Amino acid sequence: MIDLPPPDPTTTRRAIGTILVIDDSRSNLTVLGRRLGHLGYLTVLSDTGAEALDLIAARGFDLVLLDMVMPRLSGMQVLREIRGSRDTADLPVIMLTGRSDPAAAVEALEAGADDHVAKPFDFDVLAARIARTLARARRIAELKRSNANLDARIAARAVELGETKTQLAATRADRQRLVASIQALNDQVERLSR
Repeated sequence: MIDLPPPDPTTTRRAIGTILVIDDSRSNLTVLGRRLGHLGYLTVLSDTGAEALDLIAARGFDLVLLDMVMPRLSGMQVLREIRGSRDTADLPVIMLTGRSDPAAAVEALEAGADDHVAKPFDFDVLAARIARTLARARRIAELKRSNANLDARIAARAVELGETKTQLAATRADRQRLVASIQALNDQVERLSR
């Protein structure tokens, strides 16, 4: 892992997201780390796929920038590991690659990347794609929270409905007993009045 110098406290802002950058080029890592830091992102840098997977397992990230071609554990293998884990299956991943052929983009997207950016890239374009991907991930997370809340409300209503049905059945049984008692009293009154 590559450590960047701490940010200047006079320019430090609250991080707007935590990004893991994975690239086997230390110079690419340093440049991306600094540029993303200037935009307000907290960045963690890794130069191997194995180390990156350990970092992902150990802490939460909002987004991963992943180099497609790396020695030992390739970016595609890392992406498959990320998508294969229930805990990280929805982690946004933008694949970076020096391959400019359309097949690279198709391969990355089919493997589950949220976006694909060919190197060399314009940093402003990458920054816009990061912002868009993070915004979409936040909306999806909010929808999941809303769905979970709705599921909880539905479950609570189902319990209430079950309780109401039980009360209704008890009330009907009481009513039938009362009707039977009244009928028995009516029959008794009729017998006495003859």
